[in-house]
Amino acid sequence: MGDYSKALEFYEKTLKIQEKTLPPNHPSLAISYSNIGLVYDNMGDYSKALEFYDKTLKIQEKALPPNHPSLATSYNNVGLVYDNMGDYSKALEFHDKTLKIQEKTLPPNHPDLATSYNNIGSVYSIHGLSSSSRDISYCDVVG
Repeated sequence: MGDYSKALEFYEKTLKIQEKTLPPNHPSLAISYSNIGLVYDNMGDYSKALEFYDKTLKIQEKALPPNHPSLATSYNNVGLVYDNMGDYSKALEFHDKTLKIQEKTLPPNHPDLATSYNNIGSVYSIHGLSSSSRDISYCDVVG
């Protein structure tokens, strides 16, 4: 297990410098917000994790092309937080955004696609959401 308080201390020092020296939509800020969000996520403080992941996404959605892999990663992070919070419909919404980017940008047998299919499948199977024909197609690809 990591030393979360030390990690936060140094990530916050980084962020303070960046906020003073970089423009507000600089990609490095997005990375710092994401790093802080990940620490809060690992600590189980999901509302704080979402707060920082949302800041990450606001920058990335403005600064990056719509199918950029970093956006897929951020959408996945948000989806996992919502899953941990028990908001399975929101989790599914963000996992679906992740998958749409990955299907456009990755080869069909890429391991990240398998991870996304697994995340979506777990929302349905573990958490008991109802399925539709599209949901079944996710399972068909994995199966």
